[in-house]
Amino acid sequence: MNDVSNERFFADVPVFTDFERVTDTSNYHPLPDGWFLALADIVSSTQAIAAGRYKDVNMAGVSVISAILNAVDKGDYPFVFGGDGAVVALPGNLENAARGALAAAQRWVEEEMGLRLRIAVVPIADIRKEGLDVRVARHAASPFVSYAMFAGGGASWAERQMKNGRYSVEPASPGTRPDLTGLSCRWSPIAAHNGEIVSIIAVPAEGGRPTAEFRKLVMDVVAISAEQGRGGHPIPPDGPDFAFSMKGVDREARAIAPEKRLRQKLFILLQIVLVVVLHKLGAKLGRFDARRYTQDVSGNSDFRKFDDGLKMTIDVDADHLGRIQALLEEAKAKGIARYGLHRQSSALMTCFVPTPLSRDHVHFIDGASGGYAVAAGQITGKHLSDVEITP
Repeated sequence: MNDVSNERFFADVPVFTDFERVTDTSNYHPLPDGWFLALADIVSSTQAIAAGRYKDVNMAGVSVISAILNAVDKGDYPFVFGGDGAVVALPGNLENAARGALAAAQRWVEEEMGLRLRIAVVPIADIRKEGLDVRVARHAASPFVSYAMFAGGGASWAERQMKNGRYSVEPASPGTRPDLTGLSCRWSPIAAHNGEIVSIIAVPAEGGRPTAEFRKLVMDVVAISAEQGRGGHPIPPDGPDFAFSMKGVDREARAIAPEKRLRQKLFILLQIVLVVVLHKLGAKLGRFDARRYTQDVSGNSDFRKFDDGLKMTIDVDADHLGRIQALLEEAKAKGIARYGLHRQSSALMTCFVPTPLSRDHVHFIDGASGGYAVAAGQITGKHLSDVEITP
């Protein structure tokens, strides 16, 4: 594969718009030879969740995506947000940049947030030696944003290797900081409108690969959630209610401009006031349309994905939730799948917005009280009681 097609690989992957087709194997294409995965996750995230710091955990996970994409000039590369971590797939010529961004993010998370970030770089060649693969599809959440779906078992294998201490990255020097331009976490938790916010993870049975039965399970769960309207999307179509977190503003200022934190906080607050006023008046400021922006926040959100298994954070009523859980329990009993399901009263949104003037800003959704991390813990046997989020 020549350099041009290698760089454009993900851009050239055909887009599918109907999420019900997420298990269609024809949508998935193997990463080119010579690529690698850059991975990260929070060590002992369960302790941070128990302390009510899941917003910090989410922000640390998204910071990895932000740091890497900024380091490679925001190229079009596949990534997936996992709640307490992230995976980004990149061509081999960007490995040094990715290693530097990972190490800088790790140092920032430790020194500014008091959390430990585990990081690794895993070559696709090593994954394929294990008889696994990383294949990606491209799902359009809206006309302006598409998200990568991962299949093949390779990303899950790479994550296990990272947790076992393999493929680690040299730590950055104290004080090193990543470029986190665009990282934003100013929105307050978003309350459920239909019933409850439910974070669901369903993966193939232990040691197994996705079977026809597993793919049908995923399609059935997605179909039930679709009955709720907009697939159970937790963000209203016109965007979230205007509720902002001062702690979130402080986190964002600390990330973007640590040396000028107060000035950055004032600038963020000015932006918030401006957006609220423009939205209420239905007015525009140059090319910025506040009402269109908040609608795009909803449309561009990644509330459902496939990452070697189904991951969804949806807003559902008791009837739909009961039907979904019954399907998952039946699949578990038959040895088709393992699953975790965590119920909460609200959702969290952490964002990557390089510029509000462009409509391709991305918004990562998770449950507010542990979300994907608690659901994943149920699969591995780490059970947590309900926690209160610190906005």
